[in-house]
Amino acid sequence: MNILDKIIQRKKEELEFLKAKISLQQLKDSEYFGRTPFSLKKSLKNKSGIIAEFKRQSPSKGVINDQVSPLEVASAYERSGASGISILTDKDFFGGSFKDIIQIRDHINIPILRKDFMIDEYQFYEAKSIGADVVLLIAACLSVSQVRDFTDLAHQLNLEVLLEIHSESEIKYYNTDVDMVGINNRNLKNFDVNLDHSLQLKNQLPENVLSIAESGIYSVEDFKYLKEKGFDGFLMGEFFMKDQNPGKKFSEFISKAITV
Repeated sequence: MNILDKIIQRKKEELEFLKAKISLQQLKDSEYFGRTPFSLKKSLKNKSGIIAEFKRQSPSKGVINDQVSPLEVASAYERSGASGISILTDKDFFGGSFKDIIQIRDHINIPILRKDFMIDEYQFYEAKSIGADVVLLIAACLSVSQVRDFTDLAHQLNLEVLLEIHSESEIKYYNTDVDMVGINNRNLKNFDVNLDHSLQLKNQLPENVLSIAESGIYSVEDFKYLKEKGFDGFLMGEFFMKDQNPGKKFSEFISKAITV
């Protein structure tokens, strides 16, 4: 069983517990369920294009940084020009929590991506209830029909969708209702990284697709290279989070990477 299989198995167990504990109606009655979400599509075009991530740990790297608060980091990211904030909400494998989004929601005015392994309709209501603006759909753990159905549901809830693909065989998961396509340079089955991988897949997508390069961007040169190749956005987390001051690291990166 690979890492992704283990995560999905655990996610199913987790969902069974949560559904028994918190009803769909309780999610709909939450403070944030009625708010109008921010648009990541618009923010990507108006700011740096970087979706800066808050991530404590990962299955491949172990603990990355568990000494800083989501609010401190997200606020610093916003001040320096992040287009959006990605927050890991998976607990067992990434050390995340719904509270990480709730803690920052009222304090930042840019979109929040709930980054998790979305396999059930219930999770979309969760995302809405905690104040997320965008949800991630990972092709590797869904069917083509699930991607379509989940995209429809997300849009009914006024949430945008970032579809993540990481292989040529997953291009078929794309449909025109998807808001953005993220191309992951990290293989989700063994977590190896190959930066050029995203370029190969991007060239096989329609030209008008809003494309996001994910993972493996570890330098200003990587960023500029992918930007020159036509990527609209960049999901970056580990590069900043492994520093003891992620917000400062992001600010320094922006000053070098974004030229007028």
